[in-house]
Amino acid sequence: MAILTKEEAQALLKKVLSYSKADECEVFVGGSIGGNIRTALNAVSTAGETDTTSLSVSSTFGKKTGSASINEFDDASLEKVVRRSEELAQLAPENPEHMPPLGPATFKDSITFNADTAAMTPDTRADLIAQSMKATKEAGLVQAGFLENSSGFSATMNNKGLFAYNKSSGVTFSVTTRDDAGSISGYAARGFTDIKKLDTYGATKIATIKANASKNAKAIEPGKYTVILEPTAGAYMLENMFRFDARSAEEGRSFLSKKGVKGATRLGDQLVDEKVSIYSDPFNPDLPSGTWSGDGLPLEKTYWIEKGILKNLSYSRYWAQQKGVKPVPGPSNIIMEGGNSTLEEMIASTERGILVSRLWYIRMVDQQSLMLTGLTRDGTFLIENGKIKAPVKNFRFNESPIIMLNNVEALGKPERAISVESYRSYMIPPMKIREFNFTSLSDAV
Repeated sequence: MAILTKEEAQALLKKVLSYSKADECEVFVGGSIGGNIRTALNAVSTAGETDTTSLSVSSTFGKKTGSASINEFDDASLEKVVRRSEELAQLAPENPEHMPPLGPATFKDSITFNADTAAMTPDTRADLIAQSMKATKEAGLVQAGFLENSSGFSATMNNKGLFAYNKSSGVTFSVTTRDDAGSISGYAARGFTDIKKLDTYGATKIATIKANASKNAKAIEPGKYTVILEPTAGAYMLENMFRFDARSAEEGRSFLSKKGVKGATRLGDQLVDEKVSIYSDPFNPDLPSGTWSGDGLPLEKTYWIEKGILKNLSYSRYWAQQKGVKPVPGPSNIIMEGGNSTLEEMIASTERGILVSRLWYIRMVDQQSLMLTGLTRDGTFLIENGKIKAPVKNFRFNESPIIMLNNVEALGKPERAISVESYRSYMIPPMKIREFNFTSLSDAV
């Protein structure tokens, strides 16, 4: 099914709502078209295209809600899915936190769609992968990688007059390069709305340099080191703190809860170093997002942390009503402001430290302090007297992003970084951090 235009989506949702007999009815339709190529051992292992569209209906009687979904769009199927959601609603228990649907609203048009990216073909993907493989073979290494592009739309409408629509496109690429023995490893990942920004040869070249520079890694003692985290490593480390949820904070379940004061949060507190500012902005040109939330609230630029101070928390409509405040949608994207230092300048200013290319297998140790554990991988290097001296074996770490962001020494220019664990992209600067806690060595590559 083709990507629906705003007018086509609106007409379809109106038809679905015409079948409703519920007190409240909300309908969502979304779909995507795209393709992918996966590589292994310097060869294409799989390639494919996807074309999916689905529609879901939520019907409510009083405070009882039922939902059903379908991927058939003839009139009989559309009426059937509405009836099914109504049947399920009658069987459901009441939801004490149910909120009525919002009425009509006007949303700004997003900048999430790029025609060149949407026009990608199998030949486009093949050419990009060929460039990546060229870099790998030139370095005498083998690669495993994944390239994916998609274009999609989403639209929602309810029987109270709300309608919202968004169209988007994007391309992501990741590659791991190793030798035949699997004893060294380098990694790169890129993601863009605009395909013209994607340089698979250049990204793969960086991965091969990291891999070949990792030969004969030596073991050094774990402990607290000054670290330089490249943006990919920073994204993995920081994404666990990006919810900024008011309810969990006020209920004492969050690192944003104020210790010893029931119901209090750290809103307004100096949470991290003043160099740190984190915000969301649907119109950020490097990381745009949609302009409306799932429940139909407009999304605007919002600072969560400004000069180290916790400025805002996200409030669901229900929790905002309970607390008598305005609802604040959660982050639609995350941009961390940076500084003027280059990666080279950070290295040059470090007497002794560790350059970390990537973190991996991160798990929560303690939710209230946000203590995490995980591993370095894909290129870890010892810095001495302002120069990269040698590759080192990987470490396990125990560290909290909050402690880490209180130990910031320098920040660079933000870059779009991808976390393949969450499949999300962030704008994160390279960071120089003091006293990062490595607890043990790891034989991982």
